[in-house]
Amino acid sequence: MTDHAADLVIRADAVHTLVPGQAPQRALAVRGDRIAALSPDPNGLDDLVSSRTRVQDLPGATVLPAFDDTHTHLIYAALGAHDVPVHQARTIPEFLDLIRQRAKSTPEGEWIRTTTNWQELNLAERRLPTAAELDQATDRHPVLVKRGGHNDVVNTHALRLAGITEDTPVPPGGVIGRDADGRLDGRLIDNALGLVERLFPAPDLAQRIDGLRLAGSQYAATGIGTVRDCAVSLDDYTALLAAREAGALSTRVRVLVSALGMTSAAQVEDLLDAMEDRRYDADPWLRVWGVKFGLDGGLEAGATEEPYACDPAFSGTLIWEPDALAEAVEAVVRRGWRVGTHAYGDRAVRMLLDVYERVLQRNPGLPAGTLVMEHGGLAGPEQRARAVALGIPVTIQQPLLHDTAEVEEGFWGPERVARLFPARGWVDLGAQVSAGSDFPVGQFGAMRSVWGMTTRQTVIGVRGPEHAITYEEALALHTVNAARLTGEGNLRGTLAPGRFADLTIWDQDPAHCPADALRDLNPTRTIVGGLLVTPAGAR
Repeated sequence: MTDHAADLVIRADAVHTLVPGQAPQRALAVRGDRIAALSPDPNGLDDLVSSRTRVQDLPGATVLPAFDDTHTHLIYAALGAHDVPVHQARTIPEFLDLIRQRAKSTPEGEWIRTTTNWQELNLAERRLPTAAELDQATDRHPVLVKRGGHNDVVNTHALRLAGITEDTPVPPGGVIGRDADGRLDGRLIDNALGLVERLFPAPDLAQRIDGLRLAGSQYAATGIGTVRDCAVSLDDYTALLAAREAGALSTRVRVLVSALGMTSAAQVEDLLDAMEDRRYDADPWLRVWGVKFGLDGGLEAGATEEPYACDPAFSGTLIWEPDALAEAVEAVVRRGWRVGTHAYGDRAVRMLLDVYERVLQRNPGLPAGTLVMEHGGLAGPEQRARAVALGIPVTIQQPLLHDTAEVEEGFWGPERVARLFPARGWVDLGAQVSAGSDFPVGQFGAMRSVWGMTTRQTVIGVRGPEHAITYEEALALHTVNAARLTGEGNLRGTLAPGRFADLTIWDQDPAHCPADALRDLNPTRTIVGGLLVTPAGAR
């Protein structure tokens, strides 16, 4: 006889399904990795309870879908799990001492790398360390200091190993830093990162799996059930496959294979050849979403229409020529993959839409959502309307603005920073907009992002309050809209029978939580595919 009993039944004060027009439910049943049933009566699913059913009576609790972080870097978080935790430093001497302590336990000549999730303005000196200062921490090890995904600082030992001298040509789309006297200061930006990073040895597989286990559990603890990782090499993907096989993933992962550092369609074609083996991967926990391009720089080099506030001769860096990028993007879509392109400054946004429009004209019938704009930081009203008319989805990252507002005001001035990530404008136009963190530049967290989008609060106060959106709208950007972005709107993002049992349980309704408390609110449980991926009561 067939057993129709549920594996799990949850009775709660409110189950917000996010299904349009549906009132809050009171009970939810899970069978396998899917939702089996819902009921407005807390005891309405009792006929699905058997001796093997786990029943959770949670009076006062609220259930929501699990959240997506649609633009983040799980791989960076996993690698950082074993790196020098310089994000804990508050001064450059403390920063150097953390590296010095790691050097004492690291064999001479082996690399030392730092975590990436820190900002120099959080240091008392309000600047990056220099190569000469890193030499004081150790001159017997090559040191790679990472800050976000666009900036490195290395010591003299690392410069020497990489063969970087005063005469080294600057790669197109990159920067090799110099001090006021014109001498190398150890800083590398964007396409110059590879000069040193290519030398950094890959960690062993066991270490990578452990890093992914730790990092994924940290995402899940904040309510995130799916991450869209926007810079994954094929070697990184191999590590993700191994982590999945080992049961070490706590979130679903949608991968954008990185074409960062490439500047020609020929290079991209080689990458696509190597991706062919991944085309038919169908694991609901791990799959390739598409290819990631970078059009302009980040905080220090986003391509703007007007000069930088700090340098009237500088308007940011474009990494691709328009014709070359169009050719490369076409190579990807003609093989059936999707494209996400980093465009941060308003000049980059304009150029990307030019490129995407050309690709759409030359490739009629592309599936909706094939071409995505990542960030669209300074997209103004004209470019937002243009993106909507072209059917281009955009991902925005309020936590990035929160954490970096002071840094960015130094480059762009307060007026432009207040216009970053105009969620209100996107939503009002009916744009295909979804939300993420851009960790390690912004801090990940489901409600942290919702709080930021509803308040426009940053580390230096509220910026651009006219761009704030409602709680319900912010929730949709991480759930319904996010699932649509990954092409899984029929599987995730809402709570309904037949959909994946990806849900979060909160000890209060976040919709009624005071703003100051919402920022740091985490669920008591996160469930993905019917599996508890955070310990009960985890915070």
